[in-house]
Amino acid sequence: MLADQLRRLFEIGKHPLRFTGSTTQQDDGFTVETLSFATADGERVRGILTRPPTNDRPLPAILYIHAHGDRYDIGASELLDGRPALQSPLGPVFAHAGYLTLAIDLPCFGERSADKEQPTTKALLWRGRSLAGKMLGELSSALDYLAARRDVDAGRIGVFGISMGATFGYWLAAVEPRLTCVMHLCCFADFAKLIETGAHNLHGIYLTVPGLLEAAGNGEIAGLIAPRPQLVCIGDRDPLTPPHAFDPAFAQLSAAYEKAGASEKLALHREAETGHQESAAMRERVLRFAAAHLRRH
Repeated sequence: MLADQLRRLFEIGKHPLRFTGSTTQQDDGFTVETLSFATADGERVRGILTRPPTNDRPLPAILYIHAHGDRYDIGASELLDGRPALQSPLGPVFAHAGYLTLAIDLPCFGERSADKEQPTTKALLWRGRSLAGKMLGELSSALDYLAARRDVDAGRIGVFGISMGATFGYWLAAVEPRLTCVMHLCCFADFAKLIETGAHNLHGIYLTVPGLLEAAGNGEIAGLIAPRPQLVCIGDRDPLTPPHAFDPAFAQLSAAYEKAGASEKLALHREAETGHQESAAMRERVLRFAAAHLRRH
């Protein structure tokens, strides 16, 4: 079964995070929690969480996956400080809209940036593992934490990401049925098509998962999310989502939703002149999509 094969490749369940504590502060109309987790070998992992200042019932939640962009210093801080590819930081925006949102520093990023991507990836590959798998395993554990919080409605947890966060968003949702919906920006394409033109080299070495393309392409992987709602946002001038690689992947994805009788649950926002960045229209589409599929009406 493809989902089980992907769970093994993505190392789901192999990288548990243990919650060790938190501090809380009030910001401009929302609450920020700085969380601490520990890996199985004792490494500290920072989490940043934003939420409305008060709530009288469990909240819908978003697992936020930060981008790469060669900015190893950012990590989970993207939630509060943003990055050049974003219109503005989304943590405050999501909190004001009524969501509890969690981001963690993935390996080699944020407060974990002392560990460099290339040597970390190579060491894992030599042991038959991947850095992408380690990252996905930790994200699955972060989802465990989110779902167990008393102030979270475990039946309404979505995932959001741009760039690296986008790929990990639909990869994780493909094997994590607990995720209610998926919103991903600027990183959906058929990797085999990117390899044909050399564009795959634009991705970092962290994304190398041995045997992945023998199992499935991204269209098939994201298709496992059906019939759950999925929003895909891309620009045709993005070198990571060129039409020749995006179109076949999206055709596979659309076929999966059609087969599931859920074509209306798949949304595409495509801009002809946009590159590798969030546009104002994408931001508006994300907020409408989240409201439609995570909020109670």
